[in-house]
Amino acid sequence: MNTLADEEQTVSQTGRLPWKQIISAGIFLCAAILLAINVPSIEIAWVSALLLLTIYLFAFEVVGVDVAAIVIMVLLGLTSLAAPLMGLSAGLVDTQHLFDGFSSNAVISIIAVMIIGAGLDRTGIMSKVAAFILQIGGKTEGRIIPIISSTVAIISSFMQNVGAAALFLPVVSRISARADLPMSRLLMPMGFCAILGGTVSMVGSSPLILLNDLIATSNSALPEEQQMEAWSLFSVTPIGLMLVATGVIYFVLAGRFVLPATKSESSTTAAGALQYFRDLYGVSFSLFELVVPDDSDLVGKQLDDIETLYKVRVIANKRAGAESQVGPGTLARDTAIENGMVLGVIAESRNIDHFVETFGLKKRNELRTFTESLAATKAGIAEVLIPPGSKLIGKSARDVWMRKVYGIAMIALHRNGETMREGDDIRSIPFVAGDTLVVHTTWEALARLEKDRNFVVVTTEYPREELRPHKVGWAALFFLIALSMVLFTDIRLSVALLTGAVGMILSGVLSIEEAYEAVSWKTVFLLASLIPLGLAVESTGTAKWIAEQTLSVVGEQPIWVIQSAVALLATFFTLVMSNVGATVLLVPLAVNIAVGAGANPAVFALTVAIATSNSFLIPTHQVNALIMGPAGYRVADFMRAGGIMTVLFLVVMMIGMNLFM
Repeated sequence: MNTLADEEQTVSQTGRLPWKQIISAGIFLCAAILLAINVPSIEIAWVSALLLLTIYLFAFEVVGVDVAAIVIMVLLGLTSLAAPLMGLSAGLVDTQHLFDGFSSNAVISIIAVMIIGAGLDRTGIMSKVAAFILQIGGKTEGRIIPIISSTVAIISSFMQNVGAAALFLPVVSRISARADLPMSRLLMPMGFCAILGGTVSMVGSSPLILLNDLIATSNSALPEEQQMEAWSLFSVTPIGLMLVATGVIYFVLAGRFVLPATKSESSTTAAGALQYFRDLYGVSFSLFELVVPDDSDLVGKQLDDIETLYKVRVIANKRAGAESQVGPGTLARDTAIENGMVLGVIAESRNIDHFVETFGLKKRNELRTFTESLAATKAGIAEVLIPPGSKLIGKSARDVWMRKVYGIAMIALHRNGETMREGDDIRSIPFVAGDTLVVHTTWEALARLEKDRNFVVVTTEYPREELRPHKVGWAALFFLIALSMVLFTDIRLSVALLTGAVGMILSGVLSIEEAYEAVSWKTVFLLASLIPLGLAVESTGTAKWIAEQTLSVVGEQPIWVIQSAVALLATFFTLVMSNVGATVLLVPLAVNIAVGAGANPAVFALTVAIATSNSFLIPTHQVNALIMGPAGYRVADFMRAGGIMTVLFLVVMMIGMNLFM
């Protein structure tokens, strides 16, 4: 009955959804017709209609956002063919420039920074960064979010925000897996704070970098007494820090209400694997980290003395001042326990409590010492089968020193429909063909077992990560070269970042195939396909007309109201066109409005440059497009979380502008 009810509900919902889209389409169509009647030219009418179509496709997700962007690009191209029928003298966008977005500075920069991020991740650097953040912040969302977000915001204050976000994507992915937190709970705060971090200095975002040049251009048309001074590097810092703090506090306090809990396809959690084995074999094991005090009776005992008796399995250990020991050639049944040693143990909760109480051990609430080595991306539980013809048949795990030689710690043995666990002396039972071993192992050791004819590895879906720590020097070198070129030269961002990306490929940090795989092509097509729309908005005069109409309404209002209107206008334009284009278009208008209203034109120009970073409502900003796929976000997720952030941005920015400017 429940299944039938679910099916009926699904059908009902499916039936309602098209009607919602149809009604919404009708409303948008009416709006387009009203605009067409009131706009001054046929070109502006058609561009306005395409803008409304874009918003409709994005808001109601009729198709994927990348598909929607491609559709709009194709329609813009077709206007060249249909121009006579549309009443146009030429297409809205020259077809010779329709695909310029794919070679644009922004898109090439994103491709390059994805490759650089993948290269750093391949060497293990990002894994260490993730481990450090987890060590400081633990595994709670409320502590991890501010650490990640603040770090990315600081980096993006002197580096392009999309670069900072892309570099931290692998870090967040690893933290997500190790802390068992969905990527969707972490990536949006990181992405939003990367955008906010771009307002902390005058080199943090393209609009702020451009601003002083635009001010110099505007000065040529102003009388001497109204000349504007250029802004210094840290002029905007107080406002930027206020915005970053607002973003961090917003997600800490309201994150649980506005962030989705979407599990991305790439997410991997230890909890999921443990649940699988609970359901299949009835084994209910968990990972624990125990510390051996100096006065514990456990000191001096060997693992063989305690594991079967107390039904626990030690899978990792760390002596004071030494490296963690996990995997082949490390632990064995004759390993002696020392005072101060940290043990990684897998066992059932009731057994671990008895073990801890008996020997006076300290049980940690979460993994600290083994956060890295026992992370779900490095190790986990797997199924291994003993095939006919295996040389292990007739021998026990104890006979072959299985944990020491093969790096697999057996925690259960399944034979003839019966599952035997630790405590049943399973390591002394001779193997027979068809035995299924439930083991804890590192993924590196499991990959080696796949080549060993004595085993058949049943678990095939596990992280196969080929780290290249010996390439860390090359990766760091080319990353620093790219970063130095970005910060200290005038070369285009895309060229600087591609230098680092190509260097990583040539030095063997990444193969060319791995570089291609590192690129999110959905992000590339989304951004590249929207660039022609921004070009059409600018070239047809649509943007200028919208700006003039909006500002004419507030022309007689107090200065702070006019300034707020300028900020709102910049916010709107940055959603439908590039933030650079919006800045170039609106700064001259804002300067003229300020002069006419008796306000400071430099402050109005700065208002535009900052407000063009207020791009949270839909995933048209490069950073939002970057994080959308990995986190499995929908447009509705951005509208829910980004809508509030947009309002907070405007309020805090206006307060900061009036306090510090």
